[in-house]
Amino acid sequence: MSIAGLVCVRPGHRSRLIYRTRIHRDRKGERRSFAEADYAALLDAAHQQLGGPIVLIWDNLNTHRSAAMRELIATRDWLRVIRLPAYAPELNPVEQVWSHIKRGLGNLLVWGLDELVSVVKNRLKRVQHRPGLLDAFLAHTGLDLEPL
Repeated sequence: MSIAGLVCVRPGHRSRLIYRTRIHRDRKGERRSFAEADYAALLDAAHQQLGGPIVLIWDNLNTHRSAAMRELIATRDWLRVIRLPAYAPELNPVEQVWSHIKRGLGNLLVWGLDELVSVVKNRLKRVQHRPGLLDAFLAHTGLDLEPL
């Protein structure tokens, strides 16, 4: 299972978590991670949900930096990308979300992938309904997100 997510902040509005999951079933030739098109679909969905331009602060995952991703970004005039420094997960609030979710899975016993997916999605939905928790994840980064 792979998860991609965005912690979204907009002055005067509650913080939001937008995410997508991808399930891997070990089929021959199946990609085991998100592709550029998957990230582009996530960004398009966020743009649709948020109803405005997006400034994306992104880490340096190889898929985020690929030529195909650069082309996809260039076609979206509503998207501006700012790259985080290399090896700086502490500046990425989504890393706090993943840590929070994983902490609760340590002693979990599931009977299969479908049950794990269900548990993870349920926990992500709980995070979505706790904007104060998302604000804490943002504060943990120490980034000043106030407009100039």
